[in-house]
Amino acid sequence: MSDNKQTQGVRTVWWEEDASGAAVCLLDQSLLPQQVVYLRLKHEQEVADAIKSLKVRGAPAIGVTAAFGLALSLCRLMREKDGALSLATAQQHVHAVGALLGQTRPTAVNLFWAIERMLLCADVAIENHCSLQDLAQLLRAEAHSIADEDFAACMAMGVYGAELIADGDMLLTHCNAGALATAGWGTALAPMYVAHKAGKHIHVFVDETRPVFQGARLTAWELQQEGIPLTLITDNMVGHFMQRGGIKAVFVGADRVAANGDVANKIGTYGVAVLAHAHQIPFYVAAPTSTIDLNIPSGEHIPIEQRNPEEVTSVRGMMIAPVGVEAANPAFDVTPHAYVTAIITERGIVRPPYREGLRRGCLDVRNHSNLGSRLNSNGDRSSANRRSTREESPG
Repeated sequence: MSDNKQTQGVRTVWWEEDASGAAVCLLDQSLLPQQVVYLRLKHEQEVADAIKSLKVRGAPAIGVTAAFGLALSLCRLMREKDGALSLATAQQHVHAVGALLGQTRPTAVNLFWAIERMLLCADVAIENHCSLQDLAQLLRAEAHSIADEDFAACMAMGVYGAELIADGDMLLTHCNAGALATAGWGTALAPMYVAHKAGKHIHVFVDETRPVFQGARLTAWELQQEGIPLTLITDNMVGHFMQRGGIKAVFVGADRVAANGDVANKIGTYGVAVLAHAHQIPFYVAAPTSTIDLNIPSGEHIPIEQRNPEEVTSVRGMMIAPVGVEAANPAFDVTPHAYVTAIITERGIVRPPYREGLRRGCLDVRNHSNLGSRLNSNGDRSSANRRSTREESPG
């Protein structure tokens, strides 16, 4: 079972199973920092709603949650049917649930990567004539592997990224790409955590990240939990503090990285990148290979999620704009690769030109699930609990 410790006091998503059945457990991020509330979801529709409503967010965490949601759906159906379920019906069910979960957030590629991986696991198992019980176990094991691999990837990105941080550095980050966004220590915040634990003195500028305030609500809360000094600023203060000097680097996460190195991330990232470029400040993107989409040639092909305009016109239910005013609410923007100094992955630091470097970095980790080694010729589960060898080494 995936029970890896994240940062101090932060646990984002995990699996539980007891006499009452299986559940996907989440920290409800929509209530932070005022309330720390954990949800126990027992139906795939609840999982889909949690992803859509930002109760869980961050590309890696969304992928892990979707994987657990697919495993949960089969466990729930088997329990309801008391085992009276054919493999064909089970296969149709998990594919339908995959479609349901895939409709929640269009930009974060980890969601689709995790769903495809889980469906491949199911399809291969069924083709090998596994039992229904083995299918459920394989899906649980695959979801746990996805979570465990994300934890290991976060650790590796932290180690690699910490090499870019010097003692005394003042850093800036946008949105939240920490433990709350992953099953581990985070992507963009992981290098800061590793540097801090290594004794480096750092100070982090956190922009609030309108319209949902992930920086103010989540990143500031996370860094406080870890005892890392920070200064919260509004989004329109970034240029001012860069102009004054002192900020040595920017670290952000990503929801999708195109084959050429263009980066889709939380709305406002592009503006931060342009300002960093103008002030000759390194702009680093931390993203696991599961976030790299080699099928997307450039950022202009990345779908951008459009969210409810009420997130812009109101804050926590209080209207801040005139009634009836028109508001736009794209959830993400695309930063061209020319503004990206380097991309930190679990395989190492990739620098321009990105196309070949990203392709090489993805080659040896694309076949994550090793399904052939999990099923013998008779379709029996041979090593369903095997964990990725990427956990053994950050390299």
